[in-house]
Amino acid sequence: MAFLEENHVLYTEHVYEYVEHGGTEVPAQALGVPEHHIVKTLVMEDEARKPLIVLMHGDRKVSTKNLARQAGRKSVEPCKPEVAQRHTGYQIGGTSPFGTKKTLPVYVERSILGLPEIYINGGRRGLLVKLRSADLARVLSVSPVDVALS
Repeated sequence: MAFLEENHVLYTEHVYEYVEHGGTEVPAQALGVPEHHIVKTLVMEDEARKPLIVLMHGDRKVSTKNLARQAGRKSVEPCKPEVAQRHTGYQIGGTSPFGTKKTLPVYVERSILGLPEIYINGGRRGLLVKLRSADLARVLSVSPVDVALS
């Protein structure tokens, strides 16, 4: 959230009871918002073990094959939790694309940018921040991709 404040992003905090392996369905129900508007931050790595972030709708999965192709990589796969934490500085379930330990390339499902507002992790489990998707694109160097699977 310090990153958002430094970059003059207006946001509101939304706290919910975190449930291990609950996914985005738990905060969607707790906050009464569509799961499609909750954006998950997924840490992946390519064939050279170089990390990247992909932002995806809560109710969608990522086609790693399409992501690799669109990102110009040979392959992409999810990082192990401890590796993801090492790259971002965030605990799994609390990963935010803002203020990561290392600057990582960020890919965003294109349709997320079409939503007026999104809910995205605020840096710890049980905390989402609501902000305008235009602000997400403004403060992060995002590369739009079309990699969602239903």
